[in-house]
Amino acid sequence: MFARFQTQYYKNPLLAQIVIAAGLSAVGVGIGLLLGFAGPIITVIVLLILPLFWLALTSLEVAFASLLVGLLLLPFGTMPFKILITPTFLDLTLGGVVGIYLLQWMAGYRRRLALTPAHGLALMFLVWAVIAFLVGKDNGPLTPNILRKFAEFLLSIFFVWVVVDYCQTRAQLQRALWVLMLAGTLAAAIALFLYVLPVNVSQRILDQLRVIGYYPNGGGIRYIEDNPDLAQRAIGFWVDPNALGGVMAMFAALLAPQLVAKQPLLRPRWLSWGAFGLVSLVVLLTFSRAAMVALVVALLFIAAFRYRSLLIVLAVGAILIVVLPWTQAYVLRFVAGVQGQDLATQMRFGEYKDALILISRYPIFGVGFSGAPDVDVYLGVSNAYLLLMQEMGIVGLAIFTTLMLVVFGWGILNRKAILQNPQYDSLWLGLYAGISAALVIGIFDHYFFNLEFHASQTVFWLFIGLTLAVVRLASTESDALNK
Repeated sequence: MFARFQTQYYKNPLLAQIVIAAGLSAVGVGIGLLLGFAGPIITVIVLLILPLFWLALTSLEVAFASLLVGLLLLPFGTMPFKILITPTFLDLTLGGVVGIYLLQWMAGYRRRLALTPAHGLALMFLVWAVIAFLVGKDNGPLTPNILRKFAEFLLSIFFVWVVVDYCQTRAQLQRALWVLMLAGTLAAAIALFLYVLPVNVSQRILDQLRVIGYYPNGGGIRYIEDNPDLAQRAIGFWVDPNALGGVMAMFAALLAPQLVAKQPLLRPRWLSWGAFGLVSLVVLLTFSRAAMVALVVALLFIAAFRYRSLLIVLAVGAILIVVLPWTQAYVLRFVAGVQGQDLATQMRFGEYKDALILISRYPIFGVGFSGAPDVDVYLGVSNAYLLLMQEMGIVGLAIFTTLMLVVFGWGILNRKAILQNPQYDSLWLGLYAGISAALVIGIFDHYFFNLEFHASQTVFWLFIGLTLAVVRLASTESDALNK
């Protein structure tokens, strides 16, 4: 196309100049309209995204990196128009990555699918989700929005195949994780920036995002128990502080081994410490007790397998939280949660009781994803495993549990080869610690399996895919060296 235009330029330079001027004018008008209707923040975001979108159409690696950045920075952003449904940025980027990946198969660029022992169980989980959806499709209104969210759920699970097959080499895996770590750190920086600004300034910034689907009814700033008299909670662009806290706990776990690894992926070493400190601080500022417990469990997991020195980091952090005056509200909130005295914990106890009633009535298939068939029960509970049983029955939970056992079991079976390889050991530990954090959070919250939180679901299955890719590559390299 460019060569043809160049030829026309030399044949008829006046016409070419007119075309260029018209194109520049159209771009200028478009930018002006965007500034007028969407504001400067959205205009800058669009101008940054468009070149990436163009590059992503020609490169799976660029598309994958764009997905990781968009997933962490604008997880709930939507297109400013509606065609039956309102597609989200994540829908478009994730669908784009999967589409380019499938086109590579059709074009013959890919000829051998990379598989692991967990792939069969992941397929079983995906198929059972479809069965549960079909069984329960009449339990609630089957709206285009429900269909879209269920399709997003399936796409997030299928993403495991794409991630494992994409990371065919160590270099591809390390580049993907490097982008992921930086994107997570940048998301934490945005959350901290919005937190330290005056509330009215933060609210004005969040209001600018209304054109891409954020806070259509206003609001955005969150407080403990939604009470402005209590402490403000960090939220970033993640809409829900608990969801932000859970994802940041996974990233803190991913970053923790980088602090003491022989060959850290984030270099220089101070960058690893800065990223870990920033992400951990945001976890604290979300006031998500589940996220803090999960982070502690993840750090203990890392220390038990490899890096005992992280126990010092954990001990220092615990002492600071207990001793510092400005963290006392956090300590009191945590104690109240343990004792079941605060409103949020008491509401959870009620949800658990109601969820068990629903599960006892529909134990095998669950009730699907659109609603509950009985008027005296409801679909939804602040526990990922109870929610999974509500939606997919005991069989669904059994398949998922077996899948997680295989994911961890395969990694543990290959741990000797991995821990002896400085290229992989910190990545292996960080990814497994991140998954451990998510599984612990599932005891107290639901957003890794709730259809309303597509971004959180995608982060979880992304970690699963990257973990399987690490184990596959490390074991393959170890086998090759031993031959």
